[in-house]
Amino acid sequence: MTRTIVESKTKTAVLGFDEPFCVIGERINPTGRKKLAAELEAGDFSTVEKDALAQVLAGADVLDINAGVVYNSNPNPNETEPPLMRQIVELVQGLVDVPLCIDSSVPGALEAGLEAAQGRPLLNSVTGEEERLELVLPLVKKYNVPVVAISNDDTGISEDPDVRFAVAKKIVERAADFGIPAHDIVVDPLVMPIGAMATAGKQVFTLVRRLREELGVNTTCGASNISFGLPNRHGINNAFLPMAMGAGMTSAIMNPVALPVTQKAIAEKKEQVLAAGIILPEEIDDETFVTLFGLGSTKPRPGKEMEAIRAANLLTDNDAHGGRWISFNKDPNAGEQGGRANRRAGGRRRRSA
Repeated sequence: MTRTIVESKTKTAVLGFDEPFCVIGERINPTGRKKLAAELEAGDFSTVEKDALAQVLAGADVLDINAGVVYNSNPNPNETEPPLMRQIVELVQGLVDVPLCIDSSVPGALEAGLEAAQGRPLLNSVTGEEERLELVLPLVKKYNVPVVAISNDDTGISEDPDVRFAVAKKIVERAADFGIPAHDIVVDPLVMPIGAMATAGKQVFTLVRRLREELGVNTTCGASNISFGLPNRHGINNAFLPMAMGAGMTSAIMNPVALPVTQKAIAEKKEQVLAAGIILPEEIDDETFVTLFGLGSTKPRPGKEMEAIRAANLLTDNDAHGGRWISFNKDPNAGEQGGRANRRAGGRRRRSA
C-alpha cells in the first residue's frame, strides 16, 4: 500500500489509502492577504505565529509555508523570497512540532526552505512543464523529500480529466528517471470550481480513483477551489471532502480553522438583540454572548470541514477505536490533542543523494 512519509524533527505524518486523511494547513500564505504581506515585508511575524498555533490546535497534520511576498521595496522574488522562506520555516518549526510543506514557485526559495527544515518536509510543487521538471526534480532527489505534482504543463490547465491524468503520469515517469519513487509523488489533479463547471466534482472523483488504481499515488488538492464563487462555501466543502476521501483522496491543502467572530459582528448582533427587547446581563462577556446566540466563538477553533473529515475518518475505519472523534466531541476547541493514534514520533532525518 502506498505510503508517503512527511516528517518534522519529532513527528511523522503519513499519507496513505489506509491512513487518516492528512490536513495540510494553508494559512501561512500572503497570497490575497494584504495585511500579512505588509507585515512580512516589515519583518513582523505575529500573524504567522498566530496562524501556525491556531492551525495545529485545530488539527492540521502538516503546515504549508509560502513566502510569496512581492516587496514594494524590491519586486524581485528571486532575491527576497529565499531569505524570507528560511526565516518563516525556522520560526514556525520553533513554535510547533508538525511537519512542514515548503511552497514556492521560486526554486531558490524551495531550496532555502529545504535547507532550513528539520526532518522530511513535503515540497510544493512541480508541474509537467519541462523547465519546472528540470529545476525541481533534482531538488527532490537531492534532499530525499516527497513532492506535490500539479497536473498542468506547458499547455496550461486542461478541462479534460484525461489530459490531467496524462500530465500526472508524465511527472511520475520523469520522477522515476531521477530515482524518485511513486510513493513520494503526491498528485494534485486540480479541482475546478463547481460554479464554473457543473461536472467538476464528478471529474475529480473519477480522476482520483484513476490516480490511485493506475499510478498508485497519493493525492491532494486545494479543497476550497470546488466552492469558489458560490454561497455557503462551507456547506459545499463539507460535502466535497468526504466524497473525495471516498474516491481515494488522501490529503488536502485547506484552512482547518473557523475564524473568530469579529467585534463588528458582535456589535451588530447586540443591536438586533436589544431592538427585540431582550435585556442582556451587564456582566456577559463576548464569548458567552456569541455562544448563546449561535455566532460561533471569539477564539480560533476547528472549522466545520474538520468535523466532516473526522467523521469520514471514523466511517472509513481510519480512526482507531474512534479516538479522534470522541476526543474532538469532548472538547472541540482542543483540536486533536491526544487523538493522533496514527502519528509516530522520532522521525528519521532526510538523506542527501
